[in-house]
Amino acid sequence: MDEPILYDVAIIGGGLAGLSLAIQIARENHKVILFEKETYPFHKVCGEYISMESWPFLQRLGIPLEKMELPRITKLQVTAPDGTALNGEMPLGGFGISRYTLDAMLKDLAVNAGATVHENSKVTDVNFDGGAFTLTTGEGNFRSLVCCGSYGKRSNLDVKWKRPFTQNNSRKLSQYAGIKYHIETTFPPDTIALHNFKNGYCGISKIEDGKYCLCYLTHTSNLKKNDQSVEKMEEQVLSTNPHLKTIFTGSKKLFPKPVSIAQVSFLHKTQVEDHVLLLGDAAGMITPLCGNGMSMALHAAKIAAGHIESFLHQRTNRRQFEMGYTAEWKKQFSRRLRYGRLIQYFFGRNWITNLFIRVMKKMPRITRWLIRQTHGEPF
Repeated sequence: MDEPILYDVAIIGGGLAGLSLAIQIARENHKVILFEKETYPFHKVCGEYISMESWPFLQRLGIPLEKMELPRITKLQVTAPDGTALNGEMPLGGFGISRYTLDAMLKDLAVNAGATVHENSKVTDVNFDGGAFTLTTGEGNFRSLVCCGSYGKRSNLDVKWKRPFTQNNSRKLSQYAGIKYHIETTFPPDTIALHNFKNGYCGISKIEDGKYCLCYLTHTSNLKKNDQSVEKMEEQVLSTNPHLKTIFTGSKKLFPKPVSIAQVSFLHKTQVEDHVLLLGDAAGMITPLCGNGMSMALHAAKIAAGHIESFLHQRTNRRQFEMGYTAEWKKQFSRRLRYGRLIQYFFGRNWITNLFIRVMKKMPRITRWLIRQTHGEPF
């Protein structure tokens, strides 16, 4: 039996981080293979807002953002469960684009760069031995010198590695579910809103083709109290916020049923596990209140690409490579994660959220400062 091809880099998960990493590495003439368990294009739970810090990077990858006429978002609205609204300007701002569109474009760029992309392919096991990785899939085994995980918030590999956040399901920060729709509605195209409700919050912003992304996180207790019915929960819990009631009663849902994800955890994570470099949601507890998880995933791919390149050219050994990536990841994102957790502390319990929004309305300078802490610089 023939030995598997030895790739330079194997990537598990074809989201923003995985695809943009594949493009960068393949353009340096390295052999790259990427595994994605879905088939492009597909929808996934995501707020679909990207801060402008990512604009230059996406353009360098080859996404023609200037020609796409995407909505520019410059204003933020945050509302409390009782309807109290906090409005502010976003110094850097962002733009809206669906993952359905963006991921498919990045996949085409990766293939054109020379990466091998396996769709509808799930990695069931990864083993590091003798300086290389063996990846087990339904299509057989594959070998690589470097392995990266960009598979999202939770994977069978997390359970195999016994990562701490998979072992503790009693903590409040590990019991969330995510729900997403695309909708037709009337809402300011230059604004992203975050509407709070009991034990959760819902974001809305415009994306391409006149559509809006409506995405929310809810503690699973809300679903349990409403017989696991999403529609009943939206009526009984989310719609107690008058802004959300207006959205749900005055919008047209464009999906036959919502896209959903369960067991969302915001507990701490490591950036390297059993020598596998982790990116995006696999690497950190990126709450929606950290500013922008999409930009953080893209930026992590840029950071990882530099360290991988040094390792493949033998300028660093594996230990230096892993430590260097971890240190730079933390330098770039630890502050954002910290402030995201701080803000999240005030969201979820009605009386605390109502009070927090009222206080922040009287302190616009602090509001602007907090917004700046949760966004990065262009890269």
